[in-house]
Amino acid sequence: MTPQRQRVMDAVTQLVHATPDQVAEATPDVDLTTVYRTLEVLEQIGMLAHTHLGHGAPSYRLADDDHIHVVCHHCSAVVDAPAGLADDLAARLLDERGFHLDRSHFTVFGTCADCAAGGLHG
Repeated sequence: MTPQRQRVMDAVTQLVHATPDQVAEATPDVDLTTVYRTLEVLEQIGMLAHTHLGHGAPSYRLADDDHIHVVCHHCSAVVDAPAGLADDLAARLLDERGFHLDRSHFTVFGTCADCAAGGLHG
């Protein structure tokens, strides 16, 4: 692993959910183009995975970090829920439709407790 790849990997590990721009901010000595290429390579070799937590850039995390993302529509807070939370849904989709759920891209959107307490819903 090159020093640049290790710095990108360390940044993703520290940030937990990291967009390419966030990784670039955390690794100012690594060129932005190199950050994008490195994220792609690390995903191809199975060290990282990406998901979409909204309409923006993908978010990267360690590939073995198996959880479901819960995102607030209002404040964009990301809460990690255990992967097992979707077991019944995955089993039902498989049994009834033959559909295999890709948990790495499974994101649930809604309203977090803080925003709901402030009167925001939906």
